[in-house]
Amino acid sequence: MAKRVVLALGGNAILRPQQEATVEVQLENIKTSAEQVARIEALNYEVVLTHGNGPQVGNILLQNELAKDEVPPFPLDVCNAESQGFIGYMLEQSIKNCLHKNDSTSNVVTLLTQVEVDRKDEAFNNPNKPIGVFFTKEEAEQLEKEKGWTMMEDAGRGYRRCVASPHPQMIHGVDAMAHLLSQNIIVIAGGGGGIPVARDQEGNLNGVEAVIDKDRTGKKLAELVDADVFMMLTDVPNVYIHYGKPDQKKLEELSIEEAQRYMDEGHFADGSMGPKMQSAIDFAKKGRTAIICALDEADLALQGKAGTRIVG
Repeated sequence: MAKRVVLALGGNAILRPQQEATVEVQLENIKTSAEQVARIEALNYEVVLTHGNGPQVGNILLQNELAKDEVPPFPLDVCNAESQGFIGYMLEQSIKNCLHKNDSTSNVVTLLTQVEVDRKDEAFNNPNKPIGVFFTKEEAEQLEKEKGWTMMEDAGRGYRRCVASPHPQMIHGVDAMAHLLSQNIIVIAGGGGGIPVARDQEGNLNGVEAVIDKDRTGKKLAELVDADVFMMLTDVPNVYIHYGKPDQKKLEELSIEEAQRYMDEGHFADGSMGPKMQSAIDFAKKGRTAIICALDEADLALQGKAGTRIVG
């Protein structure tokens, strides 16, 4: 019987820093990811692929800003949906081409995925996720007055809008995903952490101005589709303690207790490896395996030959 894996791909794997944001550049980057997905499928895994979208949504917001006098800007949830669509299209096409090359009978489908959050989440009282373009101090003050945005200075580069990053509560479409997986279909879902939605007083869903952490959504997605493995693909081959110091140490296989001890000792920063490690620990507590590894070693990591594994 095939095992099931959820792969979480970073947005920078689709568009790297300093690269021109053309379709051609992003499509070329995506081909590397597609080749890995095809290799994993060949290892007899059912695959759900989720992905980041930070650079892509940033560019959509820039387009909104530049064209605002000609075309009404879209809200953030719609921008997220837009990025899910075009990234999913490129991933789906590239994976299908790789499967065809390998004579695989598997297929691929992309699902626009709404992820429900709670309006009472404390994150809405403390918007701290910077998005979009940079503004001057004067522009930031004007936007705070006109639109009620939370604006914060970002590393001396100017002011950016900050939005809430609430926890995912429910992922819509999970039953459909499970059915597709059972039919030998690779599923691309939950891109960018999902399109954030919340229920109003009548119980109806509405989009909200927020960004959901993709690793949190990936972990929850892995739980809901009953995955055997949750794998986060990064720019580095392993997780390290004392990273960048003379006593740097590579971590390979960890128990939940060991991983939590390193977390508690403060080895992993909130802005980098911290959320990934916490998501890995939480998933492993379900008695499953979480892996953090480099994109180009994903197939080896599933065979226990690369990456950092946390085993429940």
